[in-house]
Parts: sequence; structure tokens; C-alpha cells
Amino acid sequence: MLVVTAGPVTVGIDIGTTSVKAVAVDAGGEVRARIRIPHPVHAPTPAVFEHDAAAVWHANVVVACDSVSVGHRVAGIGLAAMVLSLAAVDAGGMPISPGILYGDHRGHHPDGEIIGFLRHLEQAFPGAHGYWPAQAVAGAALCGTGAVDGAALCGTGAVAVDDTALCRTGAVDGATAMSCLPLLGADGWDADWCDPALLPDLVMDSNPIGHRNGSPVAAGTVDALAEQLVAGADSPGDVLVICGTTLITWAVCEGWPEAEGMWTIPHPVVPGLAGIGGPSNAGGLFLERVRALTGDPEIGRLDPNRLPLWVPYIRGERTPRHDPGLRAALIGLDVGHGPREVLAAAYEASGFVVRHHLDLAGVSPDRIVAVGGGTCVGHWMQALADTSNLPVDVAAVPEGAARGAAYLARITAGLEDRDPAGARRWAHIDHRVEPRPAWAEACARRYPKWRAACDASAEAAG
Repeated sequence: MLVVTAGPVTVGIDIGTTSVKAVAVDAGGEVRARIRIPHPVHAPTPAVFEHDAAAVWHANVVVACDSVSVGHRVAGIGLAAMVLSLAAVDAGGMPISPGILYGDHRGHHPDGEIIGFLRHLEQAFPGAHGYWPAQAVAGAALCGTGAVDGAALCGTGAVAVDDTALCRTGAVDGATAMSCLPLLGADGWDADWCDPALLPDLVMDSNPIGHRNGSPVAAGTVDALAEQLVAGADSPGDVLVICGTTLITWAVCEGWPEAEGMWTIPHPVVPGLAGIGGPSNAGGLFLERVRALTGDPEIGRLDPNRLPLWVPYIRGERTPRHDPGLRAALIGLDVGHGPREVLAAAYEASGFVVRHHLDLAGVSPDRIVAVGGGTCVGHWMQALADTSNLPVDVAAVPEGAARGAAYLARITAGLEDRDPAGARRWAHIDHRVEPRPAWAEACARRYPKWRAACDASAEAAG
């Protein structure tokens, strides 16, 4: 017999680079159910970066949502996904092309990455009904009435869909649309770039885009924004570090600071504050590769003065270098180094990237708030503390973007005021990681050498 929980929950779904996460969250922010469905990223060459969009953005999203909904009264459903992404879709919203992801060579265009994606898909799939990001595909999948066969999981591409399951329109929120500049104009999608009918609907408020099993579905948003809502990095001096496949650094500041190579965004919760920083490929994308190469040994105790240096640009770099041609390199390896030192140096390089962002931003940080799936990796959290010489407050829930999407679903369901500041009550820290003095001193000595190695590598790459 199915037992239904007493209070309603909202479901939040996060489409990430390497997995779809979903959580069912109660009014107090407690996770009542969770699921993670891993999926591959297709990268047959360093220039290609794509998803099987029909499996990942459509089928896996539906299975994840329905899995965490079992046994709960679902008041609403929210969506978040990585940016940028784009796929050609048919009239039902089903992808008919791969889902092209940020950093793919097809985005190399003088007018911006999204324009490059769009022009490629227009040429390769000229009869497409539209060109939608992951958020719009997922929203259309959820708002249907039919079912998606579970055999579509794990990126097999074998999708069995009842044709009544498909919405006829897709939708995205304002944050996702803003990430698609210059496609977004002052009054909506800019017809100078594309027929607006080929792009998803814009939902600039909290109204639902449709329903699934009677529950309202909110328009999909950007994963980093959803993460910020519930992180608790809300004061000047806070540094939000999102530790996912992508490593994202946001230093919270007053006013509107700017620095070369960096991005500045408004704080999503506190008016008058901004975040300066941006995304890097030195997160899980880099660390998973090094773990695979080293056999993921237990690092144990090491001499803090005896590490090589990693240039961590395994498939180019986003902020602050904005160079897709950069590649990784291991510097200073000697006969005394083994897999443990090589892996420890990789975690340290990821921390150095955060420190580099903070240096360029010219901020005076007080602490790091670490969120994302990488918070489960203790060595990574310790390296963040040691390289920055800052305390690291580790979020209690690793599925932050999905949890933030669940809060946005509460707004759409009418359970919260439209002011997203209410999400701050969901911010919870599990524990604090302090820098180790001997390691912080060693990192401070290595950091200038790391900067010089990265600069030399970028210069050699042309």
C-alpha cells in the first residue's frame, strides 16, 4: 500500500553536464526524496561537447521527476539546467539533434556562442520546428500527459514516447533567456537573429508553463542561479564556489564591480549586491579525468612542499581566459612523485583557479561557501581552504540547484511570495573546513609558480 506523506512537497530537477538530479523538498527545505541519473557526455574530439538530448533532457527528466514524486503530494515542479545548450526539436518538443553544450566548437562565432549553435542547427536541421535549450525541452516533456519508457535512461538514445506526452510549446525564464544574448532583445527574442517562433516561449514571471499530474511546472532556469538562491552566500565578503562538472566562482560585492575576463551578475536574493567571477573547466570535468588517470588513490598524508603543478585546462578555459584551445599540462613532475601527489596537485589546481578569480576581481573575501556535488569530496574542500587561506563552509545538501528549483516551484505554486529572498531560510551549512597552516604556506609559495605556468601555457597555445 502506498503511503502518502502528510505535507506537500515541491520537486526540483537539475539537468547537469554528467547527471540529472531530482529532489522532493518540504516547506522547511528538507529533502524527502532524491535521485541521480548519470549520463555520458559525447566528446569524441576535444572540440565536440554534446548530450543525447532526447535521452538526457527529455526521458531522464521525466523518470527523475516521477521517481521522487512517488508517495508525496506534489504542489509544484521546478527546473534548472546548465547553460549554454541548444537542440533542434520537432513539433512535439522532442529533440531531433544532439544537444550542443557550452564550449563546443560549433559555438565559435563572432556574434556569440549561442548564435554559433543556432546557425549550425539551422543548416543541419533546416526543417526543425524550433531550436530549444535544455530547459525548454525538459519543460515540454514534463507538461505532457503520456509516459516515457524507462529504457531511454543512461543515454542509449532508445526513447519510447506516447505521442500524447508532448507539449506543443517550450518555455524558458528570463535568466535562461539572458544567457542567450544577443538573441534576447528589449521586447523578447530579437527577430534580427532568428524567427522568434523557432525559439521557446519567454516566461518573465512565476506563472506555470503547464502541469504534470495536476502539479504546476515552473519555467526552467539557470542552474547557477537556482544554486545561489539556497546557498546562503548573501553578504559582501562571501564567495560562492559551485563545485560541479563546471567550477563556478562568485564573489559577493556591493555595487557593480568589473574586471577583465570576468562576469558580473546581480545577486539573485539581495538587492544592491552583485557577484563577480564566472565558470571554469577546472571542476569535476578536470578532476574526474585525473582521478581516472591516477586510479583515484587514497591521498593520505603528504609533504605539503612536495607537489607538482597542474595547468588544469583540459578542454580550454572559460573565465578568465576565454580560450577553448588551451590544454592541460603537468609541470615539475619528478621521480619522487606518485599517483597520490599527482591527484593532490589536481585538487590544488582547482583551488588555485578560485584564488585566481578572487585576485582578478580585487575583492577581500571572508569565507567560501561551497555547494554542488563536489562538496562530498573532502580533499577538494580542503584544497579550497588551503589554496585560498579561507574557511570553507560546506553546504548540507549537495543537490543545491535542484533544491533551488524546488523553491522556485513553491513560488509558482503560490506557496511563497514572489520575492526570492525567502529562499535564504533554506540555506544550511553542514560543516566548516579550515585551512591547514603548513599547507596554506606551501600553497602560497606555489601559487605564483602556478600562475606563471598557466600564463606560459596560454602564450604557447597562441
